[in-house]
Amino acid sequence: MEISERAKSISPSVTLEVSAKANALKAEGASIIAFTAGEPDFNTPEYIIDGAKSALDEGKTKYTATPGIKELRKAIAEKFRKDNGLVYTEDQIVVSDGAKSSLYHAFAAILNDGDEVIVPSPYWVTYCEQIKMCGGVAKVVKTDEKSGYKLFKSQLENAITDKTKCLLLNSPCNPTGVVYEESELKDIAKVCEDHGLYIISDEVYEKLVFDGKKHISIASVSQYAKENTIVINGVSKSYAMTGWRIGYLAAPLNVAKAISKMQGHTTSNACSVAQYAALTALTGRDGENYIRFMASEFDERRKILSSLLDAEGIKYVYPSGAFYVFMRVDDYFGKSYDGNKITGSVDFCNLLLSEGVAAVPGAAFGEDGFVRLAYTVSKEDEIEGVKRISTFLKKLV
Repeated sequence: MEISERAKSISPSVTLEVSAKANALKAEGASIIAFTAGEPDFNTPEYIIDGAKSALDEGKTKYTATPGIKELRKAIAEKFRKDNGLVYTEDQIVVSDGAKSSLYHAFAAILNDGDEVIVPSPYWVTYCEQIKMCGGVAKVVKTDEKSGYKLFKSQLENAITDKTKCLLLNSPCNPTGVVYEESELKDIAKVCEDHGLYIISDEVYEKLVFDGKKHISIASVSQYAKENTIVINGVSKSYAMTGWRIGYLAAPLNVAKAISKMQGHTTSNACSVAQYAALTALTGRDGENYIRFMASEFDERRKILSSLLDAEGIKYVYPSGAFYVFMRVDDYFGKSYDGNKITGSVDFCNLLLSEGVAAVPGAAFGEDGFVRLAYTVSKEDEIEGVKRISTFLKKLV
């Protein structure tokens, strides 16, 4: 059977591939420190699990409205008001099977064939593939150390063409952990306004911000931004609910209705029980305490991993949010490990597995000179993992 040209053009998720390879080695008995998983290693809080159990006991296992149960959409609207200063009606909220699904439907709702989406690099692996799936063209704009791995106003202006439809922004950023300041967001929003661009803002890591920084939604910095931004979020990272698959978005009413209509023909409603669990997460009295606890734990791990890398003289992008460290490895290109030459980040990660460490190659994020380490492992594994990385680097010739 012949597959479509569009399907042929899509690359598999490198993060999932590396995680699967590491898990296979573990299953064979190998000792692997896996810095690969983009998910909290904590279990979902008990109060949320209890909410799901109650939903099951009460028979809330049927289809729901496509954009989500009314109570959950109201709770999400209240979250946007309280946390981000954004006022939405429940009809502007669409609940989906994870933020990935929200992103896909957002692209599908606004892109026509050939429309360009500006994507700052480094970027999350899925962005460019979803844009292609929706007929759009990802126009990657590279950021660098000089800009703090953020998109400059001038870079954005220079990237805009008559085909540009949208800017994709991610703060806190996966994989770098950088967080945009309010003044930077205002500059970006002004350029978008001057050129009539839409914005898709992925804010799924908003609760994981450190060093006294504050997450600001770009939709909150101007009236134009509010009226022309689709905000993507979810409960996966904030409440350790990755497997529950609940994401959501807020959008202008006409866009939200279009997304709901499309979702009605793709996934229909998100899992009913998971929706009630998400409602419990957002409205339960223990929610804020849990978020503070988890953020504090990740902050401590961030500091430990950073200090370990510093002690070994290993370069990296210092993260202010999310739970990743983007480690620089291009200094090692051209060297060999056990007779195998390193020509890029994929080679680096494949060979690093031989020393019992799994990382994600930066090539997947548009920056081949790096690898991503997720500090979603124990502090003991961080120490052992960096020790193994150091051993690996010392063996390079």
